Amino acid sequence: LEEYRRIATFNRKEGVDVQEISAKQVAELFPLCKTEDVLAGFYVENDGRVNPVDATQALAKGFRQLGGTIIEGLSVEDVLTERDAVVGLSYTRDGAPGTIKTDYVVNCGGLWARELGARHGVLVPNQAAEHYYLLTDAMPDVDPSWPVVEDPASYAYIRPEGGGLMVGLFEGEAAPYDVPEPFAFGEIEPDWERMAPYLEKAMARVPGVQDVGVKKLFCGPESFTPDLAPLVGESPELKRYFVAAGLNSIGILTGPGVGRTVANWVVDGVPDVDVCGVHVDRTREFQATPAYRKERVKEALGDVYKCHYPYKTSQAGRGALRSPLHAALVERKATFRSVSGFEAADYFDGKSGPLTWAAPSFFDAWGEEHLAVRNACGLIDMSFMTKMTVAGRDAAAVLQRLSTSDIDTGKMTYTQWLHKETGGIEADVTVCRLPPRTLWAPLLGEDPAFLVVATDTAHRRVQALLRREVREDEICAVVDATGALAKLDVQGPSSLDVLRACAPDLDDLPFRGVASASIGKCASVLIARLTYVGEHGYELFVPAEQAMDVHDALVAEGAPPGLHHVGLKALNSLRLEKARGRVGSFLSYRGDGVVVG
Repeated sequence: LEEYRRIATFNRKEGVDVQEISAKQVAELFPLCKTEDVLAGFYVENDGRVNPVDATQALAKGFRQLGGTIIEGLSVEDVLTERDAVVGLSYTRDGAPGTIKTDYVVNCGGLWARELGARHGVLVPNQAAEHYYLLTDAMPDVDPSWPVVEDPASYAYIRPEGGGLMVGLFEGEAAPYDVPEPFAFGEIEPDWERMAPYLEKAMARVPGVQDVGVKKLFCGPESFTPDLAPLVGESPELKRYFVAAGLNSIGILTGPGVGRTVANWVVDGVPDVDVCGVHVDRTREFQATPAYRKERVKEALGDVYKCHYPYKTSQAGRGALRSPLHAALVERKATFRSVSGFEAADYFDGKSGPLTWAAPSFFDAWGEEHLAVRNACGLIDMSFMTKMTVAGRDAAAVLQRLSTSDIDTGKMTYTQWLHKETGGIEADVTVCRLPPRTLWAPLLGEDPAFLVVATDTAHRRVQALLRREVREDEICAVVDATGALAKLDVQGPSSLDVLRACAPDLDDLPFRGVASASIGKCASVLIARLTYVGEHGYELFVPAEQAMDVHDALVAEGAPPGLHHVGLKALNSLRLEKARGRVGSFLSYRGDGVVVG
């Protein structure tokens, strides 16, 4: 009830007139519905239903009227490319091959979007699962104008259909399904034994269903994404290759908005709405592995109708990526959450109480970590951040063209990379030239080497922007160093004391200053004076194989000045307190500017 009240409030803000109604009113709107245990209902009077076939035909008619051409019966065999950009596609029709010249391709492959994308190196990690609905025989008391009833506690939705009722199911744990070839408009043999408990609970909401026959228990495949958000936008792998897939069984609701967004994006070159939460480039390669996809979809589908508490974290598909400091954080009783696949410490020594809409069980632990950074010093593992090394004769020129600031200053430069036509923000990064004999610099001779750091969700976007910026006559290598480098943030008023306890000869740095120091048995730790929490602080970049030794040295020598392990919950509240923006929170990716709010 609390969740639906919150949802209703937000929807009213957005112009959708959701009203809370009583159980008696629910029964008046849907007389066959059992309401003795109902606390309240939520109703949109001007909501409605649409026939998917009719809606599709209407959209197709409008497209043709605007000059579009629809060709059916083609089998797309390949996307043709030149210089990492789409130039056409090849197909077969009635066994005969052909090609179509085109500047843009949109992968709307639905269930098959992942396989179609994989043919051309485009990552679309959706996974099919069994999806059920039951159709009853005709029921004389059913009025086709009744609204749809959603009963999340029963994983069910119920609506009039064909003179009877349809009982649709979003079961609590899904069954993954491998779509065979060929497969179109096909069905899956229902698993009656697995579904019986769900059907019994759902049918109890409309007891009259138990007195009529079952016309059909339909089982068909439906695909779901790892985070239940659509996969939309231009792929980082191929220019002008767009994706519009992963609509998670609510395509009839979200399809028009996704189509409009992609159409405007293709025409204008940038999206006209904030796409941070749905951009296809947020996904990572491990999410396309069969092991991850099948494990994750079991929980993802079930989460549709489960209560979406604040601080709820996914449990399935975990452990794909681990920081070099993972064991040390486990030893200190960290509670982890997934950050782009990495197991990241969320907070320490907190109680694992039940999920709630009130203050969480770990609230006190969170507060202690927050104050530790404000009053002393916090050690935060940020190894999940995107880290790219850019090296070679023309590395500086490549980065200067991308960046709004001069990046070759000897300091860690905070800068933006902008869309070349609109000037909107494409990426939010820091860049520094690696000092000689730091990290991989000795291997590069006289050629410059730079470290580019971005947020975890920008990994594929930053990689693609760098790769595309290198011209044919330039010598510049882009290496993904995310797994090769640990990142430890030492933040707080006593952070310099902590570092000097381990590296006595370390001089204080100006803001954004960079130095190399020996800590523990690591001869070269890159240290940059930067802060994301609004305190005097430093970011340390350490070769992954020596991260544990540097961590242990910081803990052993830095504890007397007041070093505390701190998780991402405190990092978030600290940055909010100091108004530090984050892409997807304060900074929204639109391509035409920065949206603040």
